[in-house]
Amino acid sequence: MIEVQHLTKHYGKHVALDGVSFSVDPGEVVGFLGPNGAGKSTTMRILTTFIAATSGTARVGGDCVFEQPARVRKRIGYMPENNPLPLDLRVSDYLGFRAELKRLANGKAAERINEVMEQCDVADVAGRFIGQLSRGYRQRVGMADALLAKPDLIVLDEPTAGLDPNQVRSVRHLIRDLAGRHTVLISSHILSEIEMTCDRVVILHDGRLLASGALDELMAKANAVVAEVKTTLADAKEWATELALGQAECVEQPGGYVHCRFANTTTDDVRETIFASANERGWPLRELSRLAPSLEDLFVSLTRGREGGE
Repeated sequence: MIEVQHLTKHYGKHVALDGVSFSVDPGEVVGFLGPNGAGKSTTMRILTTFIAATSGTARVGGDCVFEQPARVRKRIGYMPENNPLPLDLRVSDYLGFRAELKRLANGKAAERINEVMEQCDVADVAGRFIGQLSRGYRQRVGMADALLAKPDLIVLDEPTAGLDPNQVRSVRHLIRDLAGRHTVLISSHILSEIEMTCDRVVILHDGRLLASGALDELMAKANAVVAEVKTTLADAKEWATELALGQAECVEQPGGYVHCRFANTTTDDVRETIFASANERGWPLRELSRLAPSLEDLFVSLTRGREGGE
């Protein structure tokens, strides 16, 4: 559904994207991740034909976003961050207006509007002004707009930002329901939401691609091992550097112990190595455990220590 090859974008001397390549298959729900300044918004704006790239190619459903922008727009439903909805229109009137802009057939527009209002759970506020709605309801109105024309690709920029836990859960369920019938690309800073809704992730940093692939396969490489050894903080830090098992954090604990957390980016179990090394030094070891990998571990292990910003 999405094919991006060597995508580059310059703003004067600033390089927002530097040769980014990735693909998204039809029906997938893909999380688009990166710290502030990574290039996520720039990539989304290029894919949705809002801005042009400096070089490289980008296709949606086989259509080039630069040479066939009108065809690409027909394939996309887009909900930007802080969706600018008209506060003085009723929900049903706004969706009717959007249906006209998207050139839905007159005979089917009303039926389709009712469908998306039910799907996004806003039918009960159809007659209310958008300005009277909570942020959660406004997000769902934006989702209904994005779904109106039954797009192949739905692009959501921070869809759960600012929502309370119940509203987040509602939006999450809606996104999961879209899987298979639509391809969904989600940009979010809330890693737990990406972990619960997405099949794959694309991670950017400083305009470059750091990782792309199935979420479970990438997370399997985000091993973390915790060891608590009785020694000084300085010796523990030197020891962690010598072990070279990935990025390590060492924090002093009561009783003369140091808590060391190793973020390992391989699938190897390094506990035997840590145990043997601590034993060789004669250090008492009161904890040695392997933590279940998480998307946060993967994200931190890939982005920590790198400089750059958008």
